[in-house]
Amino acid sequence: MPLIDDEQVVLDLTGADRHEATRKLAERLAATGRCTDLDLFLNDVRERETKMATGLPGGIGIPHARSAAITEPSLVFGRIADGIDWGAKDGPAHLVFLIAAPADGGDAHMQVLPQLARALMREDFRAALTEASTPAEVVAIVGEHVQLAEAAKPVPEPEAAKPAEAAPSAAQADPAPEAAPADPSPATGDASAEAPAAAGGLRLVGVTSCPTGIAHTYMAAEALENAAKAAGHTMLVETQGSAGSTPLTAQQIAEADAVIFAHDLEVKERGRFAGKPTVDVGVKKAVSDAPELIARAERLAAQWAADPSRAEAAAIETEPASEAESKVGVGTKLRQWLMTGVSYMIPFVAAGGILIALSFMFAQIALGDEGAIEVVKYGLAGDDQYNLMNHFSPLSLTSWAGLLFVMGSTTFGFLVPILSGYIAFAIADRPGLVPGIAGGAIAVAMNAGFLGGLVTGLLAGFVARWIASWKVHKGVRGVMPVVVIPLLSTFITAGLFITLLGRPVVWLMEAMNAGLNGLTGGGVLVLGLILGGMMGFDLGGPVNKVAYGFATAGLSAAAGVSDAPQLKIMAAVMAAGMVAPLALALATAVRPKLFSPIERENGKAAWLLGASFISEGAIPFAAADPIRVLVSSIIGSAVTGGLAMWFGTTLMAPHGGIWVLPLIGQPLLFLVALIAGVVVMALIVIALKSLAQRRALAAEAETIAPDAAVAAH
Repeated sequence: MPLIDDEQVVLDLTGADRHEATRKLAERLAATGRCTDLDLFLNDVRERETKMATGLPGGIGIPHARSAAITEPSLVFGRIADGIDWGAKDGPAHLVFLIAAPADGGDAHMQVLPQLARALMREDFRAALTEASTPAEVVAIVGEHVQLAEAAKPVPEPEAAKPAEAAPSAAQADPAPEAAPADPSPATGDASAEAPAAAGGLRLVGVTSCPTGIAHTYMAAEALENAAKAAGHTMLVETQGSAGSTPLTAQQIAEADAVIFAHDLEVKERGRFAGKPTVDVGVKKAVSDAPELIARAERLAAQWAADPSRAEAAAIETEPASEAESKVGVGTKLRQWLMTGVSYMIPFVAAGGILIALSFMFAQIALGDEGAIEVVKYGLAGDDQYNLMNHFSPLSLTSWAGLLFVMGSTTFGFLVPILSGYIAFAIADRPGLVPGIAGGAIAVAMNAGFLGGLVTGLLAGFVARWIASWKVHKGVRGVMPVVVIPLLSTFITAGLFITLLGRPVVWLMEAMNAGLNGLTGGGVLVLGLILGGMMGFDLGGPVNKVAYGFATAGLSAAAGVSDAPQLKIMAAVMAAGMVAPLALALATAVRPKLFSPIERENGKAAWLLGASFISEGAIPFAAADPIRVLVSSIIGSAVTGGLAMWFGTTLMAPHGGIWVLPLIGQPLLFLVALIAGVVVMALIVIALKSLAQRRALAAEAETIAPDAAVAAH
């Protein structure tokens, strides 16, 4: 079955907004049987749009998604006379392709989608679509650039191009399977297609990737290739997308004068490019401003050519810093390093915390109020009844509670080492892992808690990066990352922490825990108000992440203690983080006329986002009206945080929203605190927007009145 036919062409597409227009296009797929569940597919498209707008420069819209509702890869084309805002900065979209792919993304027909993405970057292709007078003409135009017959033939991967084991990454990996490219060309890094550099030009290489790997990945590659050609250079781009790609060969990378990463997912095998001047940006920057990236690569290549020591220093197992990174402030870098550690730690917190919470629940059912005290006695050593290896009974709820506690507490034991290790990893890459994890384990042994993990992570990262920067004889370079760097950096990090830095950190941690345990009355309320206000301050931004990181990191001190103050902090932070999207969803439902059509649509999605503890669900509202929304968010979130702390609600899971309600201590009071903050924020938002609307109407009336008086005379 062809990718597109006459029934999948709408030459007079209309709609109040992009969501309505997308629905009309998707209905064509449902009518032809290619879409089995229209609402499911539209939800998948909308979820994709929350990650990044799908409007492109030149009047193009490319809504797209993988979905279980799609039976085979399909295209629907729509042409809009007046244009519809699709999120592009240069204006509305007039040409729209709805790209639908099956959920598994493994069908050979997926190979044609990169061809369409590349074609959309060509002016002649867009002009032909604009001038087409019948659906059949559109199908023919698309068919000239997208051939199904040859697209699925695999291209053998060069032996030299097979990637090594990927380095750990905080970003999500591309879920699509690797496959050969549909259209072998220099853009895929195919060695057979390599072209010589233009006279006087540079040899550039790059990698592009986007969250779904369907469109932006290949559009960015096409834009970079065209911009490089226009500037007199040659460029090979490795497209890490849904259709797969042949990786750039070691020779192609070695001969490159500069590298451009345009990606929203972590670059696979990034270490291959170590020692090269690198431009590092998001994928949409390459689509919208490829010439500027090429110019930036030219400047970097010239700087590195003038100073060969840069390449020598960067080649020792560490990745070169991009020009953009070098401009980032110290505070921003510190936050990025710490949040990298927190992001790797959170899965351990989630798994361990939920297991422990379940163990307490089962123990309370089996043993009553004393269950939490009894379950912490279980372990895997000793000869008594609490040794699960010798005395586990499948029919005993108490044994199951003990088993869950042992698994959860063991998982919790990794919190600080993982936090420390990946802070160091963020600073020094792989050389930082060993000293970071070892330092974190020593911090745990010294009862330095998460503060110790922060200190050892930063120390290990800087020490490892310093040692990795040493200029050594080339005969020694091979053992540097395997022996020298981990040995020396671990010795320095562990030695300094044990003998010098550890004791003040332990004292500070003990003082902080004592302060938290001693909080009563007003102190509890104030802490909740502050943390709640921080969660609502920037809706997933730096301040929000500081409060969230403080709560999750503190859970390491709460393992095995069902009423620890750190659990109250976690409950207050999560409740406060749910307020903004829920309150805005409520406000759009109560007073829809105060909000734009797009905001009302976002309000419907915000119910689920808020209930799932995704504060970012309120960002579209804040972007449109920052002062009123953020002021309301801070007040409402502070109310919820303060009440949650005051009520003594607890939570050991770091995420989940209402879906982990059974694991929350005092769940009814948790809901009371949440509802109170949601109502307060919704009322403030409605009041502020109503006032602004009345003022706007009054100002308009004052402007009209003099004009009417003049007309009367």
